Amino acid sequence: MLKTFARIALAAALTTGLAGTLQAQEEKKPVKIGWTAWADAEFVTKLAKKLIEDNYSQKVELVQTDIAPQYQGVAKGDIDAMMMAWLPETHKDYWERVGNKVVPLGVLYTDAKLGWVVPNYVPEDQVASIADLAKPEVKEKLDSKVQGIDPGAGLTRLSKEALKTYDLSGYDLTTASDAAMVSALDRAIRRKEWIVVTGWSPHWMFGKYELRYLDDPKNALGGVERVYAIARQGFQSEYPEIAQFLMRMHLPLDELQAAMSDANESSVDKAVENYISEHQARVKYWLTGEMTSAS
Repeated sequence: MLKTFARIALAAALTTGLAGTLQAQEEKKPVKIGWTAWADAEFVTKLAKKLIEDNYSQKVELVQTDIAPQYQGVAKGDIDAMMMAWLPETHKDYWERVGNKVVPLGVLYTDAKLGWVVPNYVPEDQVASIADLAKPEVKEKLDSKVQGIDPGAGLTRLSKEALKTYDLSGYDLTTASDAAMVSALDRAIRRKEWIVVTGWSPHWMFGKYELRYLDDPKNALGGVERVYAIARQGFQSEYPEIAQFLMRMHLPLDELQAAMSDANESSVDKAVENYISEHQARVKYWLTGEMTSAS
């Protein structure tokens, strides 16, 4: 009888130990954060990754994909969070489909903007607004082309609508990556050729080149936007510290743009390290909720 009880006790202990081990392994699963290869998205996402891993003993797995699959992944629970929800207009279509299936955590930065951009050497008396692109001589100078970014971006959707709104028939909106867009811009500037690109703020290109937004009198590309971090349902209860961190994380636009310029000149990882070193009070607040002197 005693042997039977001993075997039962041992089995129970092993089961409990195994369950505890499995639970620990479950708790240590990497937090999956989605991101898109846009300069601002890359910086803020990799900044969050480093701070989470260094301060919460929690591994982070970055999932690079287009913006539409990111929203779908968070809504389905395949991705824990994403840090690039442009609202209310840029990602309006995506938000209408998944907004009731995800949880907004907080505003990462404000005063974000979309628009069409030209180098300053393009004469403003000839090209001041998007409407001016309809002029035959301007259309010829631009080779009937607007250089865009990736096809799934909200900026691309709005730019297609802008072509219709301003009756820019015959223009081709070329889609490509953020990097390819900047390469085309750089090539045109070196040759002093006319070019119009789809752009947004914050972006490091405004620090490197002399550029201006074209006026958008019909507001085809929307107004000022806020950029949010969002998470899957249940994320806050499973990872309360990390959720609180993301809810507190907020960057002034000038700091973000300076960091992006730093990343372009060196590397994203180096820019992340520099930002953390130079803004210790702000970072401490994100991590702990404790407010000290301004950074």
